Amino acid sequence: MTDNRTGAHLVPTFASLGVSTDLVDALAERGITEAFPIQALTIPDALAGRDVCGKAKTGSGKTFAFGLPVLDRQRKAESRRPRALALVPTRELALQVRDELAPVAEGRGLSVVAVYGGADMDRQIKALKDGGDFVVATPGRMIDLIERKEVSVADVEHVVVDEADRMADMGFLPQVEWILRNVEGTHQTLLFSATLDGVVDTLIKRYQHDPVFHEVESPSVTVEEMEHRFFAVHQMDKAKVAASIARGGTRTLMFVRTKRGADRLADQLKKEGVKAAAIHGDLPQKARERALADFAGGKLPVLVATDVAARGI
Repeated sequence: MTDNRTGAHLVPTFASLGVSTDLVDALAERGITEAFPIQALTIPDALAGRDVCGKAKTGSGKTFAFGLPVLDRQRKAESRRPRALALVPTRELALQVRDELAPVAEGRGLSVVAVYGGADMDRQIKALKDGGDFVVATPGRMIDLIERKEVSVADVEHVVVDEADRMADMGFLPQVEWILRNVEGTHQTLLFSATLDGVVDTLIKRYQHDPVFHEVESPSVTVEEMEHRFFAVHQMDKAKVAASIARGGTRTLMFVRTKRGADRLADQLKKEGVKAAAIHGDLPQKARERALADFAGGKLPVLVATDVAARGI
């Protein structure tokens, strides 16, 4: 394993990293010209065909760190036989990765398809039949599709495991390993995670071949001032207090322990005259996407989320 750790803030261009001109131009059209540190470190090795293990936090630019070299090297796939597969922990991340990579892939005649639970499987199967060169999937839905013989991983040449630590936290690694065991042909494996110890390290040792290791040491963010308040209130007054807090800000994110609790608090806030929506795993995907979009756009002042759902926000 090669070890390259850096805290330096290099700002190379994608062209200087070896990314093909057409992909560089596609990025430039979107105003993206300079690479983030994790991209600068990992893209050259990934383009060279090496297995890469990248340690970086969420929001560090990992999608293009794995997406660009895969798209650069990827061949056109047959129907329902993708050449590239990225495994991600949440539906929201699957959609985010697809939305970031699809415009870049389009210029090469490649399609990026997201498959995930909680959505119409028939529509996803149709998307795989129509294209699906690069599939971005949550592990459970991918296994369902493989077992139904709606998709094959026999032709996969590039595998990405994104946010491996989160998948470990959410109990998805057995599913990830099941999929990796079924990718039997010669392939490149790119793994990204905020931590690389414990079960993630086991995953690296089992499924990566002589990986080159890259780490971005993100500077710690120090908050100059933060005010914490604790309110001791009767159970019956919680909704009124929460509504009062929400009225004092432009947007408020509230966390609760259970799905039922999220629905209950959202309903109670509405009765108090506060526009709110709950987000959790039992909601239809469209409802989750709409709530997130409304909250991000400022149309929804309060979002009530369970701890697990909050990991995808």
